[in-house]
Amino acid sequence: MGCNDFHALLHRYVDDELLPHERREADAHIESCADCRRLVEEETAWRRSIRDAATYYNAPDDLRRRIADLPREQAPARLATPWRGLAMAASLLLAVALSSGVTAYVVAPSPAEPIVQEVVANHVRSLMADHLTDVASSDQHTVKPWFHGRLDYAPPVDDTTAKGFPLVGGRLDYVDHRPVAALVYHHAKHPINLFVFPSDEPDGIARPIERNGFNILHWTEGGMTYWAVSDLNTAELQDFAKLIRQQG
Repeated sequence: MGCNDFHALLHRYVDDELLPHERREADAHIESCADCRRLVEEETAWRRSIRDAATYYNAPDDLRRRIADLPREQAPARLATPWRGLAMAASLLLAVALSSGVTAYVVAPSPAEPIVQEVVANHVRSLMADHLTDVASSDQHTVKPWFHGRLDYAPPVDDTTAKGFPLVGGRLDYVDHRPVAALVYHHAKHPINLFVFPSDEPDGIARPIERNGFNILHWTEGGMTYWAVSDLNTAELQDFAKLIRQQG
């Protein structure tokens, strides 16, 4: 098993969801690979910190009573997939809300949500592990060649220092089941992770997204998709995205 193979299994490895033969191969790999062993340690630490900081809410007594009073034949049988379970739970909550005279909205998850979660997790991990860059340089002609031989594509690297968003380096990361370029910029001491990788999506920019206190912007241009993540406010992050798009 190589590093790329292990990266594809990382989340399942940490969640202890691998098949026995996959687990044996993964264990053997990280015993001999310090970089992948460090990834496991960082992922485990990040998940622990999120779990410890999570807020939990108990269901109101009235909701508990309403669910308990439902006829047994309405209770769902064992569901085949998590999505069916989520759909049943949403339907149940919607029914309870409507019976109480409350307007309820159920929003389905976006197809891009898994990538949103990945880029935010990678951003947080890079800050927690003090591993923003593999190559630290403000020179785009140093950062861009560093990726040669490490990726199967050449990421565009722009220098926006004159506009207040200096390039500070880059690193390899992993998004959407593949190694990707993470370019790192700063603005007023706030780090920005810009993940860049090939895409066949049409050119366009998506609305800003907020997750866990971080702002995210996503756009596609020239056969590349971009995900910018930072704790900058939305307006500043949009200014950064505009500069990168103008450079392209």
